Amino acid sequence: MRNKEPLAYRMRPQRIEDIVGQEDIIGQDTKLYQMIQNGYVPSMLLYGEPGIGKTAIAYAVAGTVNLPFSSLNATTAGKKDVEIVIEKAKMEGTTILFLDEIHRFNKAQQDYLLPHVEKGLVILIGATTENPYHDVNPAIRSRCGQIKQLSRLSSEDIIKLLRNAIDNEERGLGTLPIQKNEEVLRLISEGTNGDARKALNVLEAVVHASRKTDGKILLEEATVHEFIDKAGVFGDKKGSNFYNLLSSLQKSIRGSDVDASLYYLAHLLESGDLTAVNRRLLVIAYEDIGLSNHSIGPSVLAAVEASERLGMPEARIPLAVAVVDMCLSSKSNSAYKALDTAINDIRKGKTGSIPLHLRDGHYKGAEDLGHVGYKYPHNYPLGSFGGWVKQDYLPENLKERQYYKPVEAGEEKRMSEIYKKLRKFKQQ
Repeated sequence: MRNKEPLAYRMRPQRIEDIVGQEDIIGQDTKLYQMIQNGYVPSMLLYGEPGIGKTAIAYAVAGTVNLPFSSLNATTAGKKDVEIVIEKAKMEGTTILFLDEIHRFNKAQQDYLLPHVEKGLVILIGATTENPYHDVNPAIRSRCGQIKQLSRLSSEDIIKLLRNAIDNEERGLGTLPIQKNEEVLRLISEGTNGDARKALNVLEAVVHASRKTDGKILLEEATVHEFIDKAGVFGDKKGSNFYNLLSSLQKSIRGSDVDASLYYLAHLLESGDLTAVNRRLLVIAYEDIGLSNHSIGPSVLAAVEASERLGMPEARIPLAVAVVDMCLSSKSNSAYKALDTAINDIRKGKTGSIPLHLRDGHYKGAEDLGHVGYKYPHNYPLGSFGGWVKQDYLPENLKERQYYKPVEAGEEKRMSEIYKKLRKFKQQ
């Protein structure tokens, strides 16, 4: 029966010292490792992408402290399932409950479980692929003393797991006459992008799809390529990782790193939400390049519209041009920062009366209300600038307030000089 279970299931670590990777979370030098080795398990939330060890850690923790263990998936478990776990815990003593996809836990389940977690009857280990600070109920978070964000495993970690699986005779593939091929292991590790479950699944498929020669199972690179198809693409396009990718794209463009920006653009396009990508690129054009390069906004808009007409895969072509263009452009966020400062003033009540000469004067009786005195700037030529005249525009109590702070970059450098001269004229 065991041989029919997936290799990834069979190769789950049985104790915490068997865990591969996640050294900063549960390595031998961490406090969490020491607590568990001393027999104490805190309730915790494990956050990270699929296949990087959340379930493995939970099972290894349970195996190390030898406490009763139950496992539920919040997408399918009902209140009755939770009640069964509680009743079992009352009979067997303190129980570790591993709850996968904990962000889907409904209120009825929470209300029933929470007091038992508080009393220590249940030790809760929750796993989620979504940001727990966004998607896990605060009542659950407050009862978990440890919130740990796991990372994708390194290529070396994956290769170590694959070797262990090939050598392990009890739970792995050790009873099969496999002829090791380090290049095949490297290809699997790189093609599955830090996902241990996927790597073990690919290895198992490759082993069973390989030919035998002289009684040996030959692992071949060509076979690996057949089983790795977009293995590195992770995430529901509405999930936390998708938004992390959007954030990374914007920060890479802002940081003028062309290669990183193209990498994140590729990752996002492979995830399949062209609309979200286009929207973010338009935001970047005005938020991060802004006044320093007036041509960027229309240029990115044209690329976005072209991508929408073309659709994938051709859409990638204008978007690549737009991303490289933004990366290598001068940068300025001065315009929207100035507006945000003004919005903040208004929200804090820093307002005043509109100067009388700026108020609407296009009706009978406006003069009687004192709405007079406005000077029409076009009637006051100022060199090649056009027209300018000294008069107050801000309310009296705010007239010295400066919101716009120009950035000396690209086209904004010229605008900055004009702005400074006008402020000087105004102060004279």
